Amino acid sequence: MNHYLMTASELIFGFIILFIVTKSLGKTQFSQITPFDFISALVLGELVGNAVYDHEVKILEILFAVVLWGVLIYFTELITQKYRKTRKVLEGEPNIVIHKGQIKYDTLKSSRLDINQLQSLIRQQGYFSLQDVEYAILETNGMVSVLPKPENDTPKMSDLNLPTQPAHLPITLILDGEVLYDNLKEVGFDENWLKKQLSKQGVTEYKEVLYAEWREDSPLYLNKYEKKSV
Repeated sequence: MNHYLMTASELIFGFIILFIVTKSLGKTQFSQITPFDFISALVLGELVGNAVYDHEVKILEILFAVVLWGVLIYFTELITQKYRKTRKVLEGEPNIVIHKGQIKYDTLKSSRLDINQLQSLIRQQGYFSLQDVEYAILETNGMVSVLPKPENDTPKMSDLNLPTQPAHLPITLILDGEVLYDNLKEVGFDENWLKKQLSKQGVTEYKEVLYAEWREDSPLYLNKYEKKSV
């Protein structure tokens, strides 16, 4: 009987601790997880699971291991929030696998993704032919985001007999107060143009901008950092 009581107490204690830790670390532990998030969640579960079946491990040791691992994950997430350059290493980065209707084979190869897998991911977004897709982006969580060709969008322009417009992929120019110069060069603009666009919206410094994106035939879209109330 004591054996069952000990197992039950360790399970209940582990459940409570894991719940607290995962809630503290944020929603990415539950959905849209990156490979790093998956490993983190897996190790947290293993720490408690092994402790339950090893009766030489005490509750305080479970607490120490789970809390320490949770602290390591927390500071890792904090680093990725503060320093944008670390995100590529720790979280990965999105990759364009279909560009203007053309499959980027080199990108598929480097992402360890074959055509059948790509088709499956595209179907999950509601498009059953690669011909319907103008852009497809492989996200860090393994899902694919799809921008369909204009005539295949919902509702379909062809069904409404309306003239179609070319699809344009939004380009991120500023992220977390830092200019993405490679993206700025890709769209054919320079820093002087960017500063003029920001000035039109009352922005004088890049660090004021949380996010800014450019899309052809549209003005520069940006979100500023929220001002802290005194």
